[in-house]
Amino acid sequence: MAPAAPPPPATPSPEHTGSALELLVHGVGGATPQEMLGDPRTVRVTGDTTAAVYRRTEDVHGEKHPERYGNEPVAEAYCWSGLTSGNGSRALWLLLLPFMVVNLAHWMRPTATGRTRAVRLYGVLVRLVALSLTVLLTAAACEVALDLLAWQCAGADACAERRSWLGFLSERQGGWWSQPGRRLALAALVPTALVGLLWYLSNRTWSAYESQRPLDGEDFDEDDPFGVAAAHGPDAPGPPADGSPRRAAPVRPALGRPGFWYGRRLVARLRAAHTAAGFLTVAAAVAGAAARHDRGAEGPVPRIIGVAVEGGIVLCALVVLWVVCRRGRSERTLDMRVDGALISCLPGSALALLGLSALYASWSRPDWQSSGALPGEATFRFLALGQGVLVVALAVVARGLYRRTPEPHTVLYGLGGPAVAMLACALGGVMTGGVAQRVADWLDGPGTPGMGREADIAGPPVLLSWQASVIPVLLLLLLVPVLVLVVRTARTARRLGPIVEAEYAPEEPDEGRTRRIARIRATAALTDSAPWIVGVVSTATLLLGAGAIAGSWYSDQVPGRAADGSGPLLESLADAAQSTGSWLIGFGFILFVAGGRRAYKDASARRTIGILWDVGTFWPRAAHPFAPPCYAERAVPDLASRMSAWTSTMPRGRLVISGHSQGSVLAASAVWQLPDATRRRVALLTYGSPLERLYGRWFPAYFGAGPLLGLHRSVHCWRNLWRATDPIGGPVRIGADPDPGVDRGPLKDPLAYGRTTRLPLPEPILGHSDYQADPAFADARADLLAELGPLVPRQTEARTQKGTSGRSSG
Repeated sequence: MAPAAPPPPATPSPEHTGSALELLVHGVGGATPQEMLGDPRTVRVTGDTTAAVYRRTEDVHGEKHPERYGNEPVAEAYCWSGLTSGNGSRALWLLLLPFMVVNLAHWMRPTATGRTRAVRLYGVLVRLVALSLTVLLTAAACEVALDLLAWQCAGADACAERRSWLGFLSERQGGWWSQPGRRLALAALVPTALVGLLWYLSNRTWSAYESQRPLDGEDFDEDDPFGVAAAHGPDAPGPPADGSPRRAAPVRPALGRPGFWYGRRLVARLRAAHTAAGFLTVAAAVAGAAARHDRGAEGPVPRIIGVAVEGGIVLCALVVLWVVCRRGRSERTLDMRVDGALISCLPGSALALLGLSALYASWSRPDWQSSGALPGEATFRFLALGQGVLVVALAVVARGLYRRTPEPHTVLYGLGGPAVAMLACALGGVMTGGVAQRVADWLDGPGTPGMGREADIAGPPVLLSWQASVIPVLLLLLLVPVLVLVVRTARTARRLGPIVEAEYAPEEPDEGRTRRIARIRATAALTDSAPWIVGVVSTATLLLGAGAIAGSWYSDQVPGRAADGSGPLLESLADAAQSTGSWLIGFGFILFVAGGRRAYKDASARRTIGILWDVGTFWPRAAHPFAPPCYAERAVPDLASRMSAWTSTMPRGRLVISGHSQGSVLAASAVWQLPDATRRRVALLTYGSPLERLYGRWFPAYFGAGPLLGLHRSVHCWRNLWRATDPIGGPVRIGADPDPGVDRGPLKDPLAYGRTTRLPLPEPILGHSDYQADPAFADARADLLAELGPLVPRQTEARTQKGTSGRSSG
């Protein structure tokens, strides 16, 4: 009887092959490599001192020894905090705050389907609002240097005597510079230098931040001409079979297109236009004053010269408008072209016109004397009125786009962009008005400019006083929604108390602990009320600004003088509003300067200001070239290049990109930029992420429900962790059936309600921080690595019989 055959060997459990990498991306405020990797010994793998990838010292060659790590990934940390909180020169970015805010409005466009013209009109309107802010800032510098200093103070004996450094400009001394035109030409150096500084900052920061080319590649894959797989995954429906036009098929999301993070051509073109607009504003102020004098009196200067200079300024201004209104970004292709002639000739022509204006104003006019104020009132009124009209038109276009493709989570029913644009105009008005009023008060000594009581100078345009006077009214109006939010938060906290105790049952309730957890949860929910606060502030600003324009136009006097004779109550209210508003705007300006000075000297304060830039400068400079630079145009190509390089060298490797807070937005943007084959080998882990809660609601065209669903379908797998105590992060809410299970939460926070044997001390409420301390983080990462694969059977040592080792029996 033949012996029984031996039983087959047991099938071993599968094991992963290849190395695993976890690429960590920190959030707002920055973090050091040592903090991210939990090890004081780190080494830079690639990058520079501004942004780089780091590893622990013992993990430098981790890919060559995957057996050391088991199923744990090798950790890498991408640190990008140097892009937003570096050296002291970043404090100058505070001057660019209105420019940054209006640039955000460009990206808040509602989702649009088949509305190409409306989308372009939206972009044109935002760029015109941005241009008006450049003109407003330059006009404010002209108001201070040309009007208050060179025209009013140097032309008034009492003011010039108190300011000895203005003596050589005084009319009483009768020197060469005493003529008004020559004083204006000399003072024009101040706003000209300001425009030159803005140009320099924009050009220098572009070279340092935004000159990183994205990955090479075409917009659409050769085998996927409609971009369906790139946008929605391989299981998405393809193009129509009836041969309908391409526009009917899904296209790649905007953040995944090659040209999105490389706006060199647009930024250069807008920089040339805004620089020229600044120079032309100064030229118009200088030449306009001289031309008005020549038209009103017979003098040695032919009037035709003034007409020619002003005509040249108008013609160049029309060219600036044409450049700004041209089609904006080219996202579908990597646009490497540069409009060299336009970039060099337009600012150069404007600067030449400024030089001609200075020469024209310096022509000797012995009978010309300065009195009162320069006629710049109309300039500020038309600027304010034009900004209001542009914001209203922007609101009409945005509302039309929203009604065509409504998304329920979009803030303010599609009016988020116009509301933010209005806030940018308000910030610009407050900053410029604050500078003008503070300088006027300083020059006038004990007098009050504009009130006519012991005042040596006429003061700044009355519109600036009216705008300052509405600030107390605006603050009083804001008390109502603030009180509503306080009451609602308190009620929510009381309602959450029993829910918190039920979550931690059967532990013994602690009233103080319950109240604290409930209060933090209720306070974290206030983030969802921010859109309505912005809407109320913007609406009130628009209406009060219109009232200020009407009041200044009708009365042509400051509020304190305009209310004379209207009764004791109205007079006292007008005086109180004017004085309080002037004090508030001056106090705000002092705080602004003090904050910038502290940020210049103190690295910790500069890091705090950097948090503001982390949120506000994520987007490219598509509307205003003088906004702070877009760090994502450096960070996103960095991350995409690192992932592509690692996956190409490790064909069987698994990669998890792990982003916290703002780092999750960078991670998602980088994944969108990857080729489709690479994206299929990447897992995405986000935690404390504002992808849907902030970006999806405020920027629906780029992070709305459709793009996030496409991101989920295009990556291999995705997990998102969130807490109810987190004021920034939240669920991403992927709208798919069945539920893809991307969201994991709300996570329990704190991890323990009271003292336990394992945790004898009270556990902290983590909120937005330390997600990696939660066991759910390790579980989610392990799940992603398990889903990535590939899985192969564990190899066994086969015992082969003699004569059959690998040979054929034939």
